Amino acid sequence: MPDSPTPGRRERKKAATRQAIADAALELFLEHGFERVSVRDVAERADVSTTTLFAHFPSKEALVFDREQEVDTALAAAVRERPEGLGVVEALRAHALESWVPIATDPRRADFTALVGDTPALREYSERMWMRHAGTLSAVIAAELGREADDPGCAALARFVLEIPALTTGRQDPRATVETAFDLLLHGWRAQAGPADGSACAQAARG
Repeated sequence: MPDSPTPGRRERKKAATRQAIADAALELFLEHGFERVSVRDVAERADVSTTTLFAHFPSKEALVFDREQEVDTALAAAVRERPEGLGVVEALRAHALESWVPIATDPRRADFTALVGDTPALREYSERMWMRHAGTLSAVIAAELGREADDPGCAALARFVLEIPALTTGRQDPRATVETAFDLLLHGWRAQAGPADGSACAQAARG
């Protein structure tokens, strides 16, 4: 009687199947458009049953955002598991440089962005997903800093950080864009714009 697969092997096989489904879905959606491709088409391309597909993805839209839970987990880990002495913003900067810059330079990024932007169902899903990520990150930052769960400063920081990937779109140097955005978060507008510009902004704000 053959040995039963170890949990590690089962998990690897499950992950490989999930990735194959996601890759097949993205290929078909980019080739034909989201609305023209059915879930059955994706299952056939990935050589799995529709039952298997839905065991990995709860909806057709989720096929496009296959790293949703991974992103959520990684954001929380970047803050919770940061080295001792490293601030929250710097920890998030390191995470962005390691995880987001490679995505920004992926040759399929422009096509993926266009697919989501041109498909109402995907835009709506993306917006809901963004809000979930913002909620996760805000709660983790608040917990790490010993603040109330609904602290507005933590919520603002989380939302600012999550806007940074969008700022890299179409930029020749995504890494420099990430660095600039985090410098702004760390040091503020006056430090970046200079005293004269900072004073002018303050005067304009006072009316």
